[in-house]
Amino acid sequence: MAVEEEGLRVFQSVKIKIGEAKNIPPYPGPNKMRDCYCTVNLDQEEVFRTKIIEKSLCPFYGEDFYCEIPRNFRHLSFYIFDRDVFRRDSSIGKVAVKKEDLQKYHGKDTWFQLQPVSADSEVQGKVHLELRLSEVITDSGVVCHKLATRVLECQGLPIVNGQCDPYAAVSLLGPSRSDAKKTKVKRKTNNPQFDEVFYFEVTRPLSYTKRQFDVEEEDVDKLALRVDLWNASNLKFGDEFLGGVRVPLKVLGQAGVHDAWYFLQPRENGNKSVKADELGSLRLNIVYTEDHVFLSERYSPLTDLLLQSAHMEPVSASAAHILGEVCREKQEAAVPLVRLFLHYGKIVPFVSAIANAEINRTQDPNTIFRGNSLTSKCIDETMKLAGMHYLQVTLKPIIDEICTEHKPCEIDPVKLKESENLETNRENLRQYVDRIFNVITTSGVRCPTVMCDIFFSLRESAATRFQVDQDVRYTAVSSFIFLRFFAPAILSPNLFQLRPHHPDPCTSRTLTLISKTIQTLGSLAKSKSANFKESYMAAFYDYFNEQKYADAVKNFLDLISSSGRWDQKSIETPIMLKEGFMIKRAQGRNRFGMKNFKKRWFRLTNHEFTYHKTKGNSKGEGALCRIPIENILAVERLEEESFKMKNMFQVIQPERALYIQANNCVEARDWIDILTKVSQCNRKRLSTYHPSAYLNGHWLCCKQSIDSAPGCTPCTGGLPANIQLDIDGDRETERIFSLFSTYMSKLVKMQEACGSKSVYDGPEQEEYSTFVIDDPQETYKILKQVVSAVQTLEQQHAQYKRDKFRKTKYGSQEHPIGDKSFQCYIRQQSESSTYSI
Repeated sequence: MAVEEEGLRVFQSVKIKIGEAKNIPPYPGPNKMRDCYCTVNLDQEEVFRTKIIEKSLCPFYGEDFYCEIPRNFRHLSFYIFDRDVFRRDSSIGKVAVKKEDLQKYHGKDTWFQLQPVSADSEVQGKVHLELRLSEVITDSGVVCHKLATRVLECQGLPIVNGQCDPYAAVSLLGPSRSDAKKTKVKRKTNNPQFDEVFYFEVTRPLSYTKRQFDVEEEDVDKLALRVDLWNASNLKFGDEFLGGVRVPLKVLGQAGVHDAWYFLQPRENGNKSVKADELGSLRLNIVYTEDHVFLSERYSPLTDLLLQSAHMEPVSASAAHILGEVCREKQEAAVPLVRLFLHYGKIVPFVSAIANAEINRTQDPNTIFRGNSLTSKCIDETMKLAGMHYLQVTLKPIIDEICTEHKPCEIDPVKLKESENLETNRENLRQYVDRIFNVITTSGVRCPTVMCDIFFSLRESAATRFQVDQDVRYTAVSSFIFLRFFAPAILSPNLFQLRPHHPDPCTSRTLTLISKTIQTLGSLAKSKSANFKESYMAAFYDYFNEQKYADAVKNFLDLISSSGRWDQKSIETPIMLKEGFMIKRAQGRNRFGMKNFKKRWFRLTNHEFTYHKTKGNSKGEGALCRIPIENILAVERLEEESFKMKNMFQVIQPERALYIQANNCVEARDWIDILTKVSQCNRKRLSTYHPSAYLNGHWLCCKQSIDSAPGCTPCTGGLPANIQLDIDGDRETERIFSLFSTYMSKLVKMQEACGSKSVYDGPEQEEYSTFVIDDPQETYKILKQVVSAVQTLEQQHAQYKRDKFRKTKYGSQEHPIGDKSFQCYIRQQSESSTYSI
């Protein structure tokens, strides 16, 4: 989801590897160990939680998290919690990285010191203030000055212990005064509308002293206004601090008026001093990406160049291949290229072209696709995108079972525990391998068409290039489907969305042994046991030295590498797409029923959307409500004001709408996306909807009283019906442009290499030998066009930044004044007043 700006869309995403924590302070008791987990938060909103690592002061997590960020944020925060069975989990420490500082740590393994967590420092949100200094004539005829302070509203305040009942305390601070006033408490909202005005005397007339009557005037520049936001708590501990702001009255200037938004700040003494090493540290790898995407027409020259790559001769002269040559890692180029070609329906001809070129450069059939080439990385990425749901329906049930049962499967005599039996473990492992092998080799009919078409092309190219080797048509395909698809998914199911977290060490070992065996079974090598360095693995593999296993692999490979065999829409196997706890509002089927909110377990397949009382009842039976996919007419966000609740969305059906609250903004967006995609082809989909709820006899948005009245707002834009692929072509071209821009020096060097190769027909210079250049003239021509397109986009980005800087108004709702932007605001005000004079 993009943040819209003028003529531009901004996409934010973050990829995080949570490594480990160390030197966590011991628990104050006889058992010093702790049960710790780590959360990822956008400001104060939790969007991810690791599994709990028990009994450790140096917990290793090893978990990866990726999300598209659907809103603006100030801090990316990480909290370490200690689980408490009897009480609320206690926070040990946190790492908070400001958004503007994320680039400092981009892609680097970094140890961060944990900082103390206190209510005074847990701050988010912004406040809108209006200050006006005016002259007032008193009853005695003396002129004095009064400051009118208007507290209009706040946005995005933190929710404390599940509730937010905010009020504002307003104080005028000076060398000899501290006047305080309060607003009314606004209940159950973190976006309160106060709109209250408070008056403070700034000039004191006729202050009597023993010596004489005089007029004592304070220096206004020495005064400051303090606004603190508090949560009105019923607890005995008192009200909780939500954040504050200090505004020096010098901002009033000559006009005597100041109207601005401010970011709330922590209290200056909020964090008690704690030594750096007292709370331990956390190792993180953070990759934050911000894509600034223009309108499509600006990308047309570069997009057209890239799409021509699928049909260019030779393919090594194409723009897409050139990107792979100049990038430091082939993976960098493969990710946006695959997504772009998938979006435009050209992935099969493109991958076929680069694969055929690589096969023709390969001398030994046994080394085919062994390296990390652009071809292998592109096919890997295509399988990840197009094959994710294929993995779900094929492997997830058995992987879930393995992770739940915890059967001992260790077959290394050295690692065997005293209580375990080697033969029993071998039998457990053999049964698991047999079951996974069978579900894989019988799953050919479910293999996505785009993967089958690519495998067909690989098979034909390999068979044509190496006509003597009868097995190369199988190994060319098995090197991807087994070695790079199924085996990695078994080894690390959390990376392929088969499990929410990395398995425990015992289960991870079992999956490693299964993955090794499946990989070898799929390789069709002549001497199977020789593939294992470990003697215990070679002995275990004797169970599978039967011709039926080789035949099953070949039949499977034949099926998935035959093009155009069936229509996938005829496959009716239910695929579990997403599930999890959310809160739903009762739909009120009974006219007099209570429309209350309850926590339910939701489950979405490609057939229906259901919710259940508990997770245990979600295997298809015991559903409290079933909504067939064809009955979903629209899925849209619900405005917060409807129920004073955040992260709500609505599933609109023919008779009513189901209102649901997700746990956080990322989860809400994920549910809306997947529900929209899976119902996209419904014939009766709505074109308009009501963004607010129907309450008290009318729609809150348009005030219509008829509950069946047509919607008043257009539904959000259509998404691809293919539930696996939701790709923005312009965003991918922008990413490719960024790579070309980053590696511009290599593009120039490649141009030099083309010139050198055209002039000198001898040995290549060493500095140019890394480039694959089959046709120097054609490659140089495409390079020149790429450089021209990239330089044009660079100029457009630079112009946009200049225009944005010129239009940025500090103190506006979009750019509130913060601790670093206050001086920018003062300078901006000074420049504008000078200009007006």
